[in-house]
Amino acid sequence: MKNFIPWHPVLVSYRETMMMETMIGKVTHFYPKVGVAAIVLEEHLARGDRIHIHGHSEDFHQTVTSMEMEHVPVTEADSGQDIGVRVEQRVHVGDVVYREM
Repeated sequence: MKNFIPWHPVLVSYRETMMMETMIGKVTHFYPKVGVAAIVLEEHLARGDRIHIHGHSEDFHQTVTSMEMEHVPVTEADSGQDIGVRVEQRVHVGDVVYREM
């Protein structure tokens, strides 16, 4: 037990991380003045869900705190709906949105 390490970090690859997430939509527009991303959903999304936005120049995680549909605040939205989500960072058209499991 001379080389025994009682604690070591678990390394998770990018591919394994992606397996713990479900793609729920794509960014169709970004409004920089108000920090809102327009997203077309392919799956259900609710306020309080943890999301991951991944694109060619951004990759961040956040909790959904504000969601609107047709300028009306909503608490959840389903597949096929176009919603606005307040985001913490700049995003670009085509960025993929995942829900963390």
